[in-house]
Amino acid sequence: MSAESGAADFTKLLDYLKTSRGFDFSAYKVSSLMRRIQKRMREVGANSYPDYVDYLEVHPNEFGPLFDTVLINVTGFFRDAPAWQYLADHIIPRIHEERGKDRPIRVWSAGCASGEEAFTISMLLAETLGEEGFRQWVKIYATDADEGALATARQGSYDVRQVAGVPAEMLQKYFEQAGSRYVFRTDLRRCLIFGRHDLIQDAAISRLDLLVCRNTLMYFNSEIQERILARFHFALQKTGYLFLGRAETLLAHNSSFKPVDLKNRIFQRAPNSNLRDRLLAFSPASGTSETAGTTRHARLREGSFDASPVAQIAIDRRGFLVQANERARRMFGLAPADLGRVLQDLEISYRPIELRSHIEEAQGSRSALVIKDVEWRSAGGETHHLEVQVTPLLDANTTLGTSVSFLDLTQAHQLRADLERAHQELETAYEELQSANEELETTNEELQSTVEELETTNEELQSANEELETMNEELQSTNEELRAMNDQLQQRSEELDQVNNYLETILTSLRSAVVVLDRSLHVRVWSEKAEDLWGLRSGEVKGQPFLDLDIGLPVRELRQPLRESLNGKGKREVEMEMEAINRRGKPVRCRVRCTPLHGKGIEGIIVLMEELVEGTS
Repeated sequence: MSAESGAADFTKLLDYLKTSRGFDFSAYKVSSLMRRIQKRMREVGANSYPDYVDYLEVHPNEFGPLFDTVLINVTGFFRDAPAWQYLADHIIPRIHEERGKDRPIRVWSAGCASGEEAFTISMLLAETLGEEGFRQWVKIYATDADEGALATARQGSYDVRQVAGVPAEMLQKYFEQAGSRYVFRTDLRRCLIFGRHDLIQDAAISRLDLLVCRNTLMYFNSEIQERILARFHFALQKTGYLFLGRAETLLAHNSSFKPVDLKNRIFQRAPNSNLRDRLLAFSPASGTSETAGTTRHARLREGSFDASPVAQIAIDRRGFLVQANERARRMFGLAPADLGRVLQDLEISYRPIELRSHIEEAQGSRSALVIKDVEWRSAGGETHHLEVQVTPLLDANTTLGTSVSFLDLTQAHQLRADLERAHQELETAYEELQSANEELETTNEELQSTVEELETTNEELQSANEELETMNEELQSTNEELRAMNDQLQQRSEELDQVNNYLETILTSLRSAVVVLDRSLHVRVWSEKAEDLWGLRSGEVKGQPFLDLDIGLPVRELRQPLRESLNGKGKREVEMEMEAINRRGKPVRCRVRCTPLHGKGIEGIIVLMEELVEGTS
């Protein structure tokens, strides 16, 4: 199968998972995703992606194990202990000091898996605030995309191996032992809310003091990482903290977060975020309703109008002032109470220019008017040169109102004379400036190229680091599976040893020497009484033909009875007495019983040999 066809088949598999189960893996790193799916394919014996799609259609229960394999839930209490210690010593006390009076502490554990990290945060906060303060002021949201892992997290119950990372004093203080398991205290667990949340699709939880998302971002591609980090920036308070895993950094997003301790991957929300980041934070992963889109567009238009550097007002067709942007309010001293008043009652109606006649003219001609060279002295005594634009606002054949813009050209007017004086000097220096500009552009391009190379190298190193961490977690998951299998094998081995010891005890307790033969009359079992009677150890005779053994018993005389017992002929049990010589060389009389060994059929012969003492029958 070629690489192209394999990639196409893989894409079809992802499309099938999305349409049949609603789980979109397209945002995950392709190399890691392929490796995890191929691991599951090997376990079920699927040789190709189309074969695996067929298998999923026939076995719908396979989706659960597949998602468990892809969504690696490798976690633990106090994982990377130095980082948690730094959080406990430096960050949580800051959050406690900065939260203010009567304001709760809000924490989000994103990608919480089976809940260990969420309960770790709970213990650290309870240590700082006290148990009563924790119950009163703390709210922890723990989310994951895996419903199975969330079900485990909600129970808060862990075995001895899982709580091995919890310090002994905390284990005793915050867990209750139930049999062989440890359960997080119910009164404290009420402060935790577990729920399903898709970091790609769902909106972020807001007003957070601490956001913990460790070793989760590394499974997504760079575009999705950037979108999620923008949402994290929006979700945090102005001084909120972000706690990432050791394989994750914010090299591509350093304007939104500033490092507090880079070694331990703890960052703080930066106050400045650009427009692109804010749009990323609010942009949905799927379609939204038309009403919500219209509302956002209206807010965007209002914000754009108010942020315009040109002073602008809007008057409706009845002559009422309905809008004035921030620049117009500052320039002409308009107050919020002036909105809704009749324009002719306001000073702006005649200063800096008589507006009402121009508004009537613009509405009558249904076209914009431009009044140039308008001189106006502000309240501060400064002289301004304005260009006033009066534009009718039309909707089909209806006039909605009028927009008046005041373009401040004072600076341009002042500069015009200066520009004329400097024009000659500028032309003289133009050639020198052009030459210097070309050299600067060349240098800038070289620097830009160097910066891009460094950024590419950083991204490659980050990607490699994330890939190694992913593989490490996969190996840890496999190791846990092998450990569980080893425990099962050890248990079965112990059970087998018990059965063997029990069988050995039974054989030792019998008065007769016991020999078990298979259908080819080779020795399978040779009891201690047989060793004592004939002088041969078990290791010397096991696997040997019984009829060829050189012992004091004339075994060849037993050939015919043994064959008949194997073939089901004759008596079911043959008993006979024979003259023999024991291991001490003493002639004895021996009673021999041959009994068929029954399983699915006659699988062999049991031979009992007993030395007769004089006077016994």
